[in-house]
Amino acid sequence: MNFDWERLADRVFRCRLPFLDVTIGLVWGPGGALLIDTGTTLAEARAIGEDVDALTGTAVSRVLLTHHDFDHVLGVSAFTGAAVYCAPPVQQTMTRRRDEVRAEAVRYGADPSAVDEAMAAWRTPDRLVWSADIDLGDRAVAVRHPGRGHTDHDLIGVVTGAERTVVFCGDLVEESGDPVIDAHSDPAAWPATLDRVLELGGPDAVYVPGHGAAVDAAFVRRQQRWLVER
Repeated sequence: MNFDWERLADRVFRCRLPFLDVTIGLVWGPGGALLIDTGTTLAEARAIGEDVDALTGTAVSRVLLTHHDFDHVLGVSAFTGAAVYCAPPVQQTMTRRRDEVRAEAVRYGADPSAVDEAMAAWRTPDRLVWSADIDLGDRAVAVRHPGRGHTDHDLIGVVTGAERTVVFCGDLVEESGDPVIDAHSDPAAWPATLDRVLELGGPDAVYVPGHGAAVDAAFVRRQQRWLVER
């Protein structure tokens, strides 16, 4: 295996990439394998794809991009043939803000040549959604936009059908550092958005942040208070 994959529930896994501690989610069933976010480079993404093949016996058939940040989307073109789900602003970023994405990636330490390779291969996502239900056979993933927060278009994936609910939160939740608030964020709306995330997942769910260790509902509430009090 190229990365360490943590089992969160039956056929629900995630790994933490070395670069920026980005979380990648994986859910599979008889209906295919869904990847949540794709990393920064094609090399990262190809290594993820090799691991998915080893874990599941099948290639990635669907990809969910939680938001437009470079470290979540640049690897997407490694998954040829997969249906790519994202909110419409992600596609707009990929077509209209390429220079800004590249500059941000390099500023955070990504290799410029690897970034250029990934951007040259970028393909337009084919499933532009604010809400969708992905059926993987005996696993279902509810893709929802709970509200504005880290960006104005964050999507989460709520996995049901296993022994416990798992919520892939993207950067609406971060464990390895404080939530990132930048020009695309809405800190005033973010606490109410986390209310919706918790409503969708429930008190006993596993919440998977965009960066860092998996957390529980109590952690999400603490982060919510931090956002209110900052």
